[in-house]
Formats: sequence, C-alpha cells, structure tokens
Amino acid sequence: MDHKQADEIRQTVRESYAKVAEASNSGGGSGVGSSCCGVSAEPDTLDSTRLGYSEHDVKNVPEGADMGLGCGNPRAIASLKEGEVVLDLGSGGGFDAFLAAREVGERGRVIGVDMTPTMLSKARANAEKGRYSNAEFRLGEIEHLPVADRSVDVIISNCVINLSPNKPQVFRDAFRVLKPGGRLAISDVVATTELPEHIKNDLELYSGCMGGASLIEELEAIMREAGFVDVDISPKDESREFIRDWAPGRSVEDYVVSASIEAVRPAD
Repeated sequence: MDHKQADEIRQTVRESYAKVAEASNSGGGSGVGSSCCGVSAEPDTLDSTRLGYSEHDVKNVPEGADMGLGCGNPRAIASLKEGEVVLDLGSGGGFDAFLAAREVGERGRVIGVDMTPTMLSKARANAEKGRYSNAEFRLGEIEHLPVADRSVDVIISNCVINLSPNKPQVFRDAFRVLKPGGRLAISDVVATTELPEHIKNDLELYSGCMGGASLIEELEAIMREAGFVDVDISPKDESREFIRDWAPGRSVEDYVVSASIEAVRPAD
C-alpha cells in the first residue's frame, strides 16, 4: 500500500468516527447506518452486552461514553491490577478507559489515544463529568503513539488496529511503549480466509472494521516480528452474528470474526 492510499484510508476513518461522535453529542444516531463496528442508525439499539460487557459495566460509565463501537471486551482478558498504567489504543468516547480506570484505582493511570479530535473532546468531557482523575486522553495516531518508551504495563484496544493501514508499525510502537514484561490485551476483527478484492477496496467496509482485517497467521507473524512473545489469537465464531449486522446482505461474516489477541513484551 502506498502513502496516498494509506492517507486516504486514515482520512476516511477519521471522518467516519467524527460523524459518530458528532451524532452522539447531538443525541442522534450515528448517521452511518450499521457500518461502524456495530453502530446502528438508532442510538437505543446499541447493546454492548452483545460484545461481552455486563449491565454493570454499561451503567457505570458517564452517559455517552459507550457508543457500541467495539467487537469484544478487551478488559475481560487484560487481568488489570491496582496501580498499573494502561494504554487504550483508539479510545473513542472513553468507555474501555473508564472501566479500566476503576480497576487500576487511584494509584493507577489510564491513557487513551485517539486520532479524531471530536472523539477526544467527547472523552475528556466524559472524564470530567465522571470525575476520572486517573484517566487522560491524548490526540495521536496508534502508529506513532504520544507515549514515552517503556512506560506502560498493559495495552488494551477494541476493534481499532484493523483500521490501520500500517499494522506492523502499530505493533512496533506498542512494543516500544510497553515496559519489559508488559502485555497486550486486544479485541479486534481478523480474517479467517483471504478477503475478496471488493471487500478490501471498499472504504466504507474499511472504516466499518471489516475491509482492513488481517489473516490470523499474518497478524501473528507481524506481532512476532515486532518482538512479542506468547502470542495468542483466539477467534470467536459466535461474533459472526453481530458482524452480519454491520453490513447486512454483504456476507462479510463469511470472511471475518472478532478475536481476543494477547501477547507479551519479553522481560529484559
């Protein structure tokens, strides 16, 4: 993929999620149908319990933080501990970041990174509304994280890395910011078979978390090349049910599923 194509993808993704944030702020639907990682045109149809969250999770974050944009629950595999520093890649309205902030406590810290200014403003407003003093949100791309080397215990992410046109760089930078022994706990969309060209080249499906999915074996190779060990990618076949709703009638569920993705940066 050349720079022009990569820039076009980033711009399309940024614009798509800006629309989601703006519609959420105004109290309306996403305005993008059901193509944005599970976002429906009607806000009251969003149901993150389909993705593995509890009713308690959904009810115990500021209103508007949960926009149903994920494809799983990365916190369920993160085993967060009090006092840890957590980095959330593509933090959106702050849903996963706020849940993580409760787990790591006042001695811990959560940093959310998002490339969409409207999302960033929404997350910061939600943090103030919910009085999350241990959560902060930074503008940046996940390929070039605004985070210091070896400063993070755990990286979480929910259906965001598949949106990047340069996944090897995402994992190289994730490796850079993790402390030795630090870990990845990610929910994302992966391809179980080679994607047809009409899906790969559809920018709407790319920004909808489907067109940019990597084959499982390719993703594992990318992560190991970045330096990660104990790589484990566990597909969830049951996710095809909600993925079908993202692009009705287009059979994308025949090619992609949600997966839990775990890995560790080796200790020095």
